[in-house]
This record gives sequence, C-alpha cells and structure tokens, in this order.
Amino acid sequence: KTSISAVNFITNAIVVLMGAYYYGFNMVIYAIVLLYISSFVSNIVILGLLITIIYLGIGTYLCFHIFETKYTIYNDKDVNLRIIEIADSHIGTTFDGDGFYKEMEKLSKIDTDLFVIVGDFVDDDTSKRDMVRGCEALSLLKPKYGVYYVFGNHDRGYFNNREYTGDDLVNELKKNNVKVLVDEVIEHDNFYIIGREDKSRNRKTIDELVDGLSNKYKIVLNHQPTDYDNEKDKVDLVLSGHTHGGQLLPLGPIGRLSGNDSEYGLKKINNTYFIVTSGISDWSIHFKTGTKSEYVIIDIKNK
Repeated sequence: KTSISAVNFITNAIVVLMGAYYYGFNMVIYAIVLLYISSFVSNIVILGLLITIIYLGIGTYLCFHIFETKYTIYNDKDVNLRIIEIADSHIGTTFDGDGFYKEMEKLSKIDTDLFVIVGDFVDDDTSKRDMVRGCEALSLLKPKYGVYYVFGNHDRGYFNNREYTGDDLVNELKKNNVKVLVDEVIEHDNFYIIGREDKSRNRKTIDELVDGLSNKYKIVLNHQPTDYDNEKDKVDLVLSGHTHGGQLLPLGPIGRLSGNDSEYGLKKINNTYFIVTSGISDWSIHFKTGTKSEYVIIDIKNK
C-alpha cells in the first residue's frame, strides 16, 4: 500500500512539474484540479462497485437460503396445534424437484400436527419430472392430521405450454397422500381446515364456506391475501402466500395498492389472525431484498 501511494505521489508530482514547465502556473492549477477530480471519481466508482457486489450477494443469499420463521398465537377454544406452512415453491426456480425433495427431508424431521402448502407449488415453467418429484417429496411428511394443499394462481399454468395439466398435478399430489382442497372444508376433533379456491378463479365466498359450521377453531388456506374484510371475525386463522414478502424494496407498499391486504407477516384484525409467508422459493427474479425465503412454524396454544 505504501509503495503504491508513493508511486501515485511521484506520478502526480511529475505531471504537475511538467505542466509548470510547459504551460505556466494557470495550467498547473488546472492539472491539480483535474487530478483531484479524477481521483474522487475513481473512488466513487470503486465504492459503487463494492456496494453493488454486496447488495447482489445479500439479495441472492436471502433468496436461495431458506430461513425458519416462528409465530405463536393464542386461542380460547382449547386448541393446541403446530402447523408448518410453505407457499410459492415455484419448483424449478431456486431448486428443482430433487432440491425440493432435500428440503422436505429436513422439514420431515420437525414434529408437527399439520402441514399446509398454500399455493404456487409449481410454475408455468416447471417440468413434469420436477412436478412429479416434488409431489413425491411431500410423501416424506407424516404430520398427525395430514398434508393439505390449495391452488395458487400459477399452479394450473397460464399459457398451456406444459406437459401436464392442473388435474395431473392434483392426481400426483393425491398419490402422495396430499389432501387437495378446492373450496372445501375438512373437520377434525376440535378444528376445521377450510381450503379456498384461488382468487383468480370463480370461487365460493367465505360466508358460503363457513355456513353451518360450529364454533370450532377455523383455519383458512387462501393463497392470495386479498379478502381480509370478509374473513375477519368469521374464522380464527388465515394462512396465505403469493406476495413473496414484497420481493424487492419498495414493492411491498405497491402490492398493497394493487389489492393485497398484507405483504408479509402476522397481523390480527379483531378476533382473526392473518399470516402471510414470503415463500420457500422465488419466481423469475431469483433475488430478494427486504424479505427472505422461509418456511413458517405456527404454534397455536390455548390461553
């Protein structure tokens, strides 16, 4: 470092002396100013490059590394339940079917009562092989009350360019003991699971789904977090995904303007808890800032 500084100093001094000899004092002043400007600009460029590299590194890490996020919520309906929630795996983006299989091997070791997949399990570009392998991965999970899935806006595909249909996906899920809910209600000992069709399709209202149900604890799986006004006070817990936690700053607030009631995290409105996960993977960008890839553990405890 010292030797480099010395070389720079000598070089600058030579330039100044040559300027003084050939062009006089005014040109020497110009030369000094130019040298300082050049040095300043060079430092700014180097600093900008370093910041960009760090930013890209953090964004890539937050996207590809899967974090564990935990919430504890309380109820007065004598329910004690542990749920693992994932959403937005978009298999074929940050991991293929084999990569997803490895992640499910890890999650299968966590003691849980219920495992839910809240939409966008696959993407428009997910290959049939990866779809099938991803479904096989879910057979590793052995929660007490089973594994449940609801559709997201990407699961059926937008462009009809895949080797399989939404029905093929459903068949593979069922082969691997996953319960697919499309505007359906499943009753357990002291709670209900209500699986909603995605907002992008014609679907039942929440009033229609809860009509005639008892006062048992009600858990709703709804891919897009866009129906809070109707869901609040009619159910106890709503689990969603879709937003990717806002994906990039400042897209979270923009997402709320486009109709999302929340882009991430736990929120309580009156007597209803709402949780939005940022998703276990990513979509097309492979980059996250201000959020992270995650799976969610929700502990529901009696007061």
